[in-house]
Amino acid sequence: MSLRRPPPDGIAPHEYNSKKKRKVAEIYQALNSDPIDVAALRRMAISEGGLLTDEIRCKVWPKLLNVKTDDLPPAPGKELREDNEDYQQVLLDVRRSLRRFPPGMPDEQREGLQEELIDIILQVLQRNPQLHYYQGYHDIVVTFLLVVGERLATALVEKLSTHHLRDFMDPTMDNTKHILNYLMPIIDQVNPELHDFMQSAEVGTIFALSWLITWFGHVLADFRHVVRLYDFFLACHPLMPIYFAAVIVLYREQEVLDCECDMASVHHLLSQIPQDLPYETLISRAGDLFVQFPPSELARKAAQQRAERTAASTFKDFELASAQQRPDTVLRQRFRDRLRVEERTKSILTKPRTNRFVKLAVMGLTVALGAAALAVVKSALEWAPKFELQLFP
Repeated sequence: MSLRRPPPDGIAPHEYNSKKKRKVAEIYQALNSDPIDVAALRRMAISEGGLLTDEIRCKVWPKLLNVKTDDLPPAPGKELREDNEDYQQVLLDVRRSLRRFPPGMPDEQREGLQEELIDIILQVLQRNPQLHYYQGYHDIVVTFLLVVGERLATALVEKLSTHHLRDFMDPTMDNTKHILNYLMPIIDQVNPELHDFMQSAEVGTIFALSWLITWFGHVLADFRHVVRLYDFFLACHPLMPIYFAAVIVLYREQEVLDCECDMASVHHLLSQIPQDLPYETLISRAGDLFVQFPPSELARKAAQQRAERTAASTFKDFELASAQQRPDTVLRQRFRDRLRVEERTKSILTKPRTNRFVKLAVMGLTVALGAAALAVVKSALEWAPKFELQLFP
């Protein structure tokens, strides 16, 4: 399903098309290199516009997840649905997924895709009995189905489920709550006033739950925005979605502060996510915040306990199996390159934390500008945060 992306505001069509052609050439150069330059593909997925087309995503997403496209799972048999304890719940959720399909799609085609969606989910669960289905999982799976088709989607979703989404697929929500617990420390580091207001309102973080567990697929109406975020998240650390959730809240600072300082008002505002967000700007800022305030630093600032097995703490094995794919390095190197170019901005980082989000914008530490100067990633960095936030005091 190819979706044409209009040029961003303020950019002439010919200039946009020229940039797009150069980026497409760079992506295919990385794909055709021997070995494939996965680090360059990560930079392309992170930088402005992401991977541009679904045709390119079909080629690049498997490389970002280290999935071999010549060894896909076999097509499921009819026995897949028989005596499957998850079948009825999956069926109900998929039937409610009409809005996730392109408007105007013929009913027969949509119904066929919904059957494929059910099979993908059940097959991944059958092959990985340690995984537990959760409501919202189908919102992620349908995105892969629409972009890459059933067979490849099954392989990609399986790898994603055993790594990036692993926390959400535990028998309980404990690890999901752990990840949500990173949200407020990020906001506190950037904008203490907003953090304190939200704490006073006792709004908590549940408003961001559906954002996190569906990678925003459930709450964004425009499919182009969904796949753009998936480009970004697939190229980055598994905790990047919580950083993106934080920058959405930070972006809406004035709206929040104008609310009545009570749980109902703030929760209602934040749970209604705007559809006209400046996605490229927020993606850039989320990357910068990840570099400035990595998960390990955030965890040390809060009550600390070691997690037993979470996606963030077990991602190292995935990375070791995916040499030269270090997304942390992409973000950190971009951050360092921009700081070297703009030495005059260093003093900004040493000032008080208030309005640091605004200062980041002034510094111009954007993914789009930094990606062009990045060298091929060669060094391995430690992924996992050494501590996780304690859910209860």
